[in-house]
Amino acid sequence: MINSKTKLVGLIGHPVDHSFSPLMHNAAIKDLKINYRYFAFDVSEENLKDVVAGAKAFNFRGFNITIPHKMNIMKYLDEIDSDAEAIGAVNTVKIENGKAIGYNTDGIGVKKALEEKTGILYDKNILIIGSGGASRAVSFELAKDNNLTIVNRNIEKAENLSKEISGKLKKENPLNYGGLDINIENFDIIINTTPVGMYPHTEVEPVIPLNNIKKDAVVMDLIYNPLEPVFLKEAKKYGAKTINGIGMLVYQGAVSFEIWTGVKPDIYVMKKSIISKI
Repeated sequence: MINSKTKLVGLIGHPVDHSFSPLMHNAAIKDLKINYRYFAFDVSEENLKDVVAGAKAFNFRGFNITIPHKMNIMKYLDEIDSDAEAIGAVNTVKIENGKAIGYNTDGIGVKKALEEKTGILYDKNILIIGSGGASRAVSFELAKDNNLTIVNRNIEKAENLSKEISGKLKKENPLNYGGLDINIENFDIIINTTPVGMYPHTEVEPVIPLNNIKKDAVVMDLIYNPLEPVFLKEAKKYGAKTINGIGMLVYQGAVSFEIWTGVKPDIYVMKKSIISKI
């Protein structure tokens, strides 16, 4: 029951009508029987500056930030977590004692989804395809304990991101970079962070060829609609283990949920709520 004591959380983005975040968060809230509600708010760029003040005024506990506001929201926050500052983007805001504090849980979400399939990630050779916002968070998190190579159609963008992350993490062995024609035979894990293959544009070629993939490699695609995008279909042909974007979506959301509520949600409940709707 929604009443005067209901604690509000939500999603800020533009557009947001496609998002599964309300579905999975409210499923977790119902499962835990806590007095919270999660809503999605479509906010245009010109109104973004009013979001933090409005959330504070309405006593929100926090909110997620999605495309296209993950970077621009930062200038309106009171504090920013060190990792989110280094990544240069925020996807989670907690409001506490009148302060809006920014975090980034995207990279952690990918790491947890991978570890669910592979075990602890350490000293792995990982290929990241793409150099956009998702790549920034994923690369920063995974580069802490692994050997990363970032590739992109625009090699200069891959180079810039590789150098930026290497500098922020003070890596003794800097991140490698290259184009989409890279030899993939030595990579333990390959992650597509680009939207190639996302609904409704599902009938496309894989972002890179996978015929030379390492035996028992793990291939991940951050796309979750469709559940098996073309990149993962191709990876399966060559015997790779595959992971779609549901795990990343759920785990990043679960970390956000815990930041707001102090309670760990049931991952299975969150996953089930999404899969039942796709």
